[in-house]
Amino acid sequence: MAVTDTENPLLGETTCSSLLHKLQEIWDEVGENDEERDKMLLQIEKECLDVYKRKVEQAAKSRAQLLQALSDAKIELASLLSALGEKSIAGLGITSGTIKEQLAAIAPALEQLWKQKEERVKEFSDVQSQIQKICGEIAGNLSLGDQAPSVDESDLTLKKLDEYQAQLQELQKEKSDRLHKVLEFVSTVHDLCGVLGMDFFSTVTEVHPSLNDSTGVQSKSISNDTLARLAKTVLALKEDKKQRLHKLQELATQLIDLWNLMDTPSEERRLFDHVTCNISAYVDGVTVPGALALDLIEQAEVEVERLDQLKASRMKEIAFKRQGELEEIFARAHIEIDPVAAREKIMTLIDSGNIAKAKEEAHSRKEILDKVEKWMSACEEESWLEDYNRDENRYNASRGAHLNLKRAEKARILVNKIPALVETLVAKTRAWEEDHGISFTYDGVPLLAMLDEYAMLRQEREEEKRRMRESKKFHEQQSSEQESIFGSRPSPARPAGPKKVVGARANGGVNGTPSRRLSLNAHQNGSRSTTKEGKRESTGSIRPAAPVNYVAISKEDSASHVSVSDAVPASP
Repeated sequence: MAVTDTENPLLGETTCSSLLHKLQEIWDEVGENDEERDKMLLQIEKECLDVYKRKVEQAAKSRAQLLQALSDAKIELASLLSALGEKSIAGLGITSGTIKEQLAAIAPALEQLWKQKEERVKEFSDVQSQIQKICGEIAGNLSLGDQAPSVDESDLTLKKLDEYQAQLQELQKEKSDRLHKVLEFVSTVHDLCGVLGMDFFSTVTEVHPSLNDSTGVQSKSISNDTLARLAKTVLALKEDKKQRLHKLQELATQLIDLWNLMDTPSEERRLFDHVTCNISAYVDGVTVPGALALDLIEQAEVEVERLDQLKASRMKEIAFKRQGELEEIFARAHIEIDPVAAREKIMTLIDSGNIAKAKEEAHSRKEILDKVEKWMSACEEESWLEDYNRDENRYNASRGAHLNLKRAEKARILVNKIPALVETLVAKTRAWEEDHGISFTYDGVPLLAMLDEYAMLRQEREEEKRRMRESKKFHEQQSSEQESIFGSRPSPARPAGPKKVVGARANGGVNGTPSRRLSLNAHQNGSRSTTKEGKRESTGSIRPAAPVNYVAISKEDSASHVSVSDAVPASP
């Protein structure tokens, strides 16, 4: 092989040509034959090829590693972009240039995305930690808030972060609502404990230790269990308050009854104003601290017991004092009192301390008695109207005639209301008797019996009017027949029947009023008598105990009306 390269003295370098030239000089000096020389050169050429092959292989391996690195970088870039929800990075061009240029271009983008991912993971971790903590508070498991949240790094998009933040806001609102509810419960417990005279701190810490005022607001328990126990505590305290108020009101009522019974002076009564001030209060209306404390109730119980003992020693004195009061109550309510059993009944009422029962019974009769008074007044007007209709000079221009005319018009309106008034009175009386289980009496006479008799007398009166109209019609027909036969009309004849008796009616009373048998016991409640006009005179100006008149005769029948004379019964 010819030597082509020599040592370049200028460069001072050893090249393959210079070495080969040096080798040939050595071979010439030694005297190597051409065969050995060719063999040696072939060996040198083979070794050079091996070196080149190794270098090529190393270069190919390095290129493959760079390509793998570039591929991994692209995959990682795509993964980060997907996880962060980014489509691409502005200014990033990795589709052209050498491998190393492409790697150099992608490296800053990867670094930027890694930094962005770390920040995003931290945001996710913070939000999920708060969510986990609030969920633990609601569940009553505070250890959940101490555990590190597990962040899904495959989805770190802003959309997912917004979802977590929205969930956090809902939980924060729920926490705020729960905290507000807890504070309301605690405030209610505080107020109830104050009214009941109970220890607030021991009561509320039994529910949960964090509810003590020494802990911050945000540290208070808001778990389902705490809310349920608070609600249960509030219900228990409200029920206790209701029972205590009921007990206190009973004691206050007993105190007032005993005070009234024994005429206790106002100075002594004022000592228990804190008890009696709530006698008619509603449960929610009692808010004064200590108003329903146990020691206050015990104090009232002791006072009631003392007054009961005092009442027992003064019973005889009280009995005589209250007897007159009860008799007056019964008289005003038109309740007949048996003189024999009166004292025994009064003593029983006084002994039981229940004077109010008599007043309650009188009060329950008031509505019916008012309607009875209206009924009597209407019947009085009915009696006057009948007398007015029988007066042949009622339309004369005499003094006061216009006043009587106006009164007559009003009386007719009032009389027309009597049937409805009686019907209402019957219904209310029956309802009263069903509620009380006894008969409703008016001056000792059952009111329903009076009303039944009224209905019977009214029916009789209507029947009498019907007969009189038929009689009048018959006489008019006879007159017409006589006129046709004899050619002249005889003077009108009055219908057959007895002459009317002034102030008396066939039904046994004044102007059709039923007999006064409805007030058989009237003499027991004071002397009473019935005058000709149907008004009773009694001591104390007491209203009549039964209606003076029951049935009115209509205006058109009054001109032809002829009264039937019957015996007038004596008024009791």
